[in-house]
Amino acid sequence: MGSESKSPLVRIVDDDEGVRQSSAFLLETACYESADDFLKHDDPARPGCLLLDARMPGMTGLELQDLLDSKGFRIPVIFVTGHGDVDMAVHVLKQGAADFLQKPVDGDRLIAVVAAAVKRDLERVETDERDNADRAAFETLTAREKEVVKLVAEGLQNKEIAEKLNIAEKTVKVHRGSATRKLNVRNGVDIATLLRRIGVME
Repeated sequence: MGSESKSPLVRIVDDDEGVRQSSAFLLETACYESADDFLKHDDPARPGCLLLDARMPGMTGLELQDLLDSKGFRIPVIFVTGHGDVDMAVHVLKQGAADFLQKPVDGDRLIAVVAAAVKRDLERVETDERDNADRAAFETLTAREKEVVKLVAEGLQNKEIAEKLNIAEKTVKVHRGSATRKLNVRNGVDIATLLRRIGVME
């Protein structure tokens, strides 16, 4: 992922040009006048957040939220609308929206909400990248190394692992040492934490 794709982007999808212009001071922004415009030109892999109007010509903000959810689009969505009500707010928040703001929005509050959403999304991306790297490292292990580290994660000692796999304890130590280096971990607790995080163990 290049430096540009890693830098956060605030997307603003609103048919009101005044709103797009007044919000465009927030970090780096990309403004779209409609949901279709956004879908055609946005890079969903880039972290950040989405400021979304609820009611627009064509596809509504609520419909866009549902579509993005079905496509696995994971950046935080913040609804900013002048046509909202309590029922709408409850609905979009239940659907996973990060926040729901009524126009006109106080500038300081908008900045705070956007900053929190962007921070959360950058943390998500960092976690995903770490987990992907750990999964790739796990796949470099030999079949025997995978057997050994799974038993280590279950809390078994080297002697117990040797008996369970019917191999010498010295051989267990060799496989365990090799796997530990490949996974860049230090001990059994680290191994167990990593395997649970990447979904190898519950």
